[in-house]
Amino acid sequence: MTKEIHLAAGCFWGAEHYLKLIDGVTLTEVGFANGNTENPTYKEVYTDQTGYAEAVRVQYDPERIGLETLLRLYFKSIDPLSLNKQGEDVGTRYRTGIYYSDPDDLATIQKVWDEVAAACGQPLRVEVLPLRNFYRAEDYHQDYLDKNPDGYCHLPAALFEFAKNFRAGGNNE
Repeated sequence: MTKEIHLAAGCFWGAEHYLKLIDGVTLTEVGFANGNTENPTYKEVYTDQTGYAEAVRVQYDPERIGLETLLRLYFKSIDPLSLNKQGEDVGTRYRTGIYYSDPDDLATIQKVWDEVAAACGQPLRVEVLPLRNFYRAEDYHQDYLDKNPDGYCHLPAALFEFAKNFRAGGNNE
């Protein structure tokens, strides 16, 4: 049995590449979450007029990695204090967010959120909302950094190495 969560972490190319390297993640797909139009294109979302966030649908095996651990790893990849900006990417489409489909996940999300907020000592700028909608991005965005190894990414290579070497249930957080 797998579960899923949708995570917005700035540009979805790097976010997907990072998340899919994590042990226990079984599938990733980039797209657009919680916007106001149907079937948006990347070009439309890029205008910041659709209300969408670039996001990654993350399917994971809860027997291999729990949501709590997955979210802690997610927070390693973002600046949770930045509003509508990650790295050099600016705009509402680059906001950070955790979008859940299972209401039972909210307690775990809130627990991790509270821990990160306490560590930061100030309010986080990460949305936590039920998933209203998600539309898959065009094919050329899927696995973008695998297809374009020298492509743009706001995340450091060391983070990818960390994810690649991470073993769920291990002592490596």
